[in-house]
Amino acid sequence: MLLKDKVCVIVGAASLRSIGYATAELFAEHGAKVVVVDVIMNDTVLKEIKSSIEAKVNSPVSVHGLSCDVSKSEDCKQLIQAVLALHGTVDCLVNSAGIVRSKPILELSEKELDQMFDINLKGAFFICQSVLKVFVEKRSGTIVNVASLAAQRGGGLVGGSHYAASKGGMLSMTKSIAREFGHLGIRANAICPTMIETPMLDGLSEERLRGIIDAIPLKRTGTTREAAGACLFLASDLSGFVTGATIDVNGGTHIH
Repeated sequence: MLLKDKVCVIVGAASLRSIGYATAELFAEHGAKVVVVDVIMNDTVLKEIKSSIEAKVNSPVSVHGLSCDVSKSEDCKQLIQAVLALHGTVDCLVNSAGIVRSKPILELSEKELDQMFDINLKGAFFICQSVLKVFVEKRSGTIVNVASLAAQRGGGLVGGSHYAASKGGMLSMTKSIAREFGHLGIRANAICPTMIETPMLDGLSEERLRGIIDAIPLKRTGTTREAAGACLFLASDLSGFVTGATIDVNGGTHIH
């Protein structure tokens, strides 16, 4: 087991079709004590997540659920304190919380820009800032930020310029954390997925989806479990000498 007894906080995990949920499931399989976090997390959502994971691994698992609005700094601070109250420590943060919108840049309002940055960029900053205070004290810890291909190519297949900018900021922030805190044994990395089978693809027509798949070297969409696998690698000791890196999970869509 790659994460035996490690306390792993996974933000953005309410949907069973999300990368966050798939990561929680895979981490639990590898022995982690998982805390799933989402703004809509409640007892009903947690029960569904826990039941689904236990059905997959065919055994009881340590899964707790907490609610957090990552766009609020105080919420993020309280979240980490709640995790410490539960487990006494935090070993890994996977931040997969985010929203996606597609709209031409000249049509974007200030409100729409603020909402995108508040959740995708400020939210990532606040949750990393909160967990880093724990990591600094214990002189260890790993952060995995889920960004997007949009951050690399200037706009995504489903997201607009404001989405790309927010995810680009996440990549820069991840590298900055890696550089600033590496001497303390703290690692920070990111993954850039695209065309993963999540609700983000629901708005694409069958014709549009087929056209995109035809341009992917692997000729298919990716699974949330495949994205979770990249997170597992970065969270575990297998990547012990990897920090400040961006792992592409895109089927060869963007080879650079």
